[in-house]
Amino acid sequence: RFIACPQLVRTVRRCLQRGAGPGPQPVLLEFAPGPGILTRSLLEAGFRVVALESNADFLTELKCLENSLDGQLKVIHGDFFRLDPLAKGALKPPAVSSDKLFETMGVAAVPWRADVPLKIFGMVPQELERNRLWRLLFAMYECSSIYRYGRVELNLFISEKEYTVLTAKPGRSKVYQALSVLAQLGYEIELLHKEPWSSFATNLKNGGLAIPKTGRLPNDHLCLVRLTPQQNLFTGGLKPSNASTFIFMVKQSFAKPKSKLTDRLYSWSLDNSDKLLKALEIPKNAAMYNLYPEDYKRLFEALQNSDMFAETFFHDEVLASTRTMN
Repeated sequence: RFIACPQLVRTVRRCLQRGAGPGPQPVLLEFAPGPGILTRSLLEAGFRVVALESNADFLTELKCLENSLDGQLKVIHGDFFRLDPLAKGALKPPAVSSDKLFETMGVAAVPWRADVPLKIFGMVPQELERNRLWRLLFAMYECSSIYRYGRVELNLFISEKEYTVLTAKPGRSKVYQALSVLAQLGYEIELLHKEPWSSFATNLKNGGLAIPKTGRLPNDHLCLVRLTPQQNLFTGGLKPSNASTFIFMVKQSFAKPKSKLTDRLYSWSLDNSDKLLKALEIPKNAAMYNLYPEDYKRLFEALQNSDMFAETFFHDEVLASTRTMN
């Protein structure tokens, strides 16, 4: 959560306003606002804010702020990362239904290729950070949860190490991962700001910085990253209905990132791999970590047209991982 750092608050406010046209600002969903330091600044900037707060300790102050305004702020007891859980029955706060949340915000669903219907801002907790990013990615590819309403824009503070993975380029076998491929293919990724950890996290026991340890990746900052779903993602053979299969094709490809693509195609029961790679203009000796995100999409679309592609090979893994993410 934010500490009282006026310069940082101004910077974030300016980043969130970037690209907005003249007139009133659009509705903004802010999750985990805490005491509302940034919330007040966003309200002053003209945003209509829906604050999703899971910590009951902050709700009273936020509710007081809500009551002092004329509908510009709506406070909801909920946790953004407990949206649409798989649990059956009525949801108990802080679990939240995205349908009820969007109804409260007054945001209607729009076609995928339409403009962004909603902006979301917040900090991704460092605990299970990678898992949370995967869950958002799954929802985006499947057009589920918040993405049933269109290309919702995420403005997230994430760790520098995860930002490095999201934007890694092919050929870096230890950094370029399945998450890199799927994020770059699915989102327009824009780095808005980098802020030192000292603005956010302290260890209350000794006053030192609570910086997550990392080995080979830089992690000196938190990065404010804008993730806007690509308008043309679902052109060609990739669709929300087969996106889970595509995700697991990519994940399985990076189980051994230095393995040859021809070997992987053979394991997928494809016996005419040389012809396929020639048509796709991909070198026969290419390793999995050498392929660009667009190559994976073209490969998947070509495999969809192959009678030899054993799509059922991924079925059990898709179901198991979907349960894990939720």
